[in-house]
Amino acid sequence: MARRTSLEDATCAIAQALDVVGDWWTLLIVRDAARGVHRFDDLQRELGLSRKVLTERLRLLVEADVLTRVPYQERPVRHEYRLTPRGRALLPVLIALQDWGDAWVLGDGTATATAGEASREAQRVHELLGTRIPELRLLDHQGEWRDPVAADTPYTVLYCFPGAYARPDAYPPGWTDIPGTPGCTLESCTYRDRLTEFTAAGATVHGVSTQRPDEQRAFANKERLRFPLLSDAELSLIAALRLPTFRAAGTSRLKRLTLVVDRDRVVRDVQYPVTDVAGSVEAALATVRRLGEPDPGE
Repeated sequence: MARRTSLEDATCAIAQALDVVGDWWTLLIVRDAARGVHRFDDLQRELGLSRKVLTERLRLLVEADVLTRVPYQERPVRHEYRLTPRGRALLPVLIALQDWGDAWVLGDGTATATAGEASREAQRVHELLGTRIPELRLLDHQGEWRDPVAADTPYTVLYCFPGAYARPDAYPPGWTDIPGTPGCTLESCTYRDRLTEFTAAGATVHGVSTQRPDEQRAFANKERLRFPLLSDAELSLIAALRLPTFRAAGTSRLKRLTLVVDRDRVVRDVQYPVTDVAGSVEAALATVRRLGEPDPGE
């Protein structure tokens, strides 16, 4: 007969982890901290829970070294709550829960790299329109830390893709059988070929995947890309924006989508799902051209 596991089981890592983050509100606080919501009043507004409950959960997370208090005001002293390295290590847990929820709660359990236009997953992505991307840094394919939003151009096109490799044998087994995965090379090369037009329209292009920078570097060199590929292997951008993912070869992969973001980090356009790769590049270019046109009322 199996012995029931309790939270006091000192040798069960699952039980011990749940003792820290097993509460409903606790993981939602971690979720919102990853999204750039750091202040007490903002967390309360986002979560809709009482000040007493939020105060208690924040205290427990600080004591567990999942969050740390960072002062942002002296008189009176006020603090922000930021994820610690221990807290950021929970991001894969959050993404795994999101992926499971998208597939098995909001969906039919099918592992796929695409979502229907009317799905709640697509609705969540389109709700990014008008929101602000929090400050964060990703490694580019040269191994340098880079803000995904360019500061020196009016707009940034962030195209997110599942994965692209320099060698055909580097792709995970069964990759081309997953709906939505073929086309990553075509997408990147189309952006490469039209980069001059994006530059003229005032836009920087960044490709984003969860691949390691060395994998991205080999691909970028082979295809002679003239813009950065950014690695979200640590899932920072995915957690910040709740971007949709799927699992392949034991790794979380981004579903294909495109965001146009302005210099103030505000999302101005969303493409999801992307089923026409070349057409999505054309649509992104049309968007930045339209956004760059003078306001007739000025």
